[in-house]
Amino acid sequence: MSVSIDTVGIIANPSSGKDIRRLVAFATTVDNQGKVNILRRALVGLGRAGIKRVVYMPDSHQMVQRASEGLGHIRIPLPSLEPLDMPVTSRSEDSALAANLLRGMGVGCMIVLGGDGTVRAVSKGCGKVPLLAVSTGTNNVLPEFVEGTIAGLASGYIATGQVPLAEGARRHKWLEFRRNGSEADRALVDIAVLHGQFTGARAIWDVSDMLQVLVTRADPANIGISAIAAMVHQLATDDPRALVLEIDPTAETSVMAAFGPGLIGRVGIAGARWLREGEAIRLPERRPLMLALDGEREQVLRAGDEGEFVLHTDGPWLVDASRTMRYAAAQLALCLPGFD
Repeated sequence: MSVSIDTVGIIANPSSGKDIRRLVAFATTVDNQGKVNILRRALVGLGRAGIKRVVYMPDSHQMVQRASEGLGHIRIPLPSLEPLDMPVTSRSEDSALAANLLRGMGVGCMIVLGGDGTVRAVSKGCGKVPLLAVSTGTNNVLPEFVEGTIAGLASGYIATGQVPLAEGARRHKWLEFRRNGSEADRALVDIAVLHGQFTGARAIWDVSDMLQVLVTRADPANIGISAIAAMVHQLATDDPRALVLEIDPTAETSVMAAFGPGLIGRVGIAGARWLREGEAIRLPERRPLMLALDGEREQVLRAGDEGEFVLHTDGPWLVDASRTMRYAAAQLALCLPGFD
């Protein structure tokens, strides 16, 4: 498959940042007009970086098309826009399908607007195509709060090779969930194992039913399930391990963590262990179990189901906008006479 270095893909999730945590907590909301404005600035940045063509995931709110409106006064070349030929179902499967189609077209980079759940869905189809994830979701460990113009410039520099991939991006770990011996799903940041089988609004805002937590990264400055692990041990993105916690509200040891926006509580920790690359760990025997992958309840294990998790280090390439822009600036730095 050849790579189109002058082509960037865009996957913008119109549903990100709209889950129940806006009601039960104090989650930030980025409405679709805000996403349109981010996309508009990204298109300008892409044009300046030399991108000729943008292929995008269609959505019911027509966000990319709306973003292109009002750019007639811009006196720089702007990329042409081309929607993917795919159905619009307004489900996470749209993002996974769009990523797979964009990968097949050989785009040089993908800009993703959403939260951890959106990036997780895209990771199922993107392969080795680098992702620049812009935070517009509720819990955001993976996506960055990147200004749209910078997102366009940075992804354009990566796609065109002006910034080498190894200088501006890093591969992320991922956790494979296997049901009865076969891969069933994945998570990039964290998996929470909960008692019961009630999916409900999918997002987690109550940890009382939590039995186990697995994380690939843990920073106490983040919020979400990984923040619980961070209060036990911090875990860097380039550390080739995952951290597994056994949760028990009656445990003698507990930590206080921000497990959601405006949601802070104590969580009992009964035990902890490391999970290394390629190593598998079995789920608790209790049934039924609900698995929340990157903050969203999605998988259920019922009586007779066997489940395990395996850690991998060959996940998606995630573009770091700051690193990319610093590298680009260093290559373009002026040498002024008399200035040191």
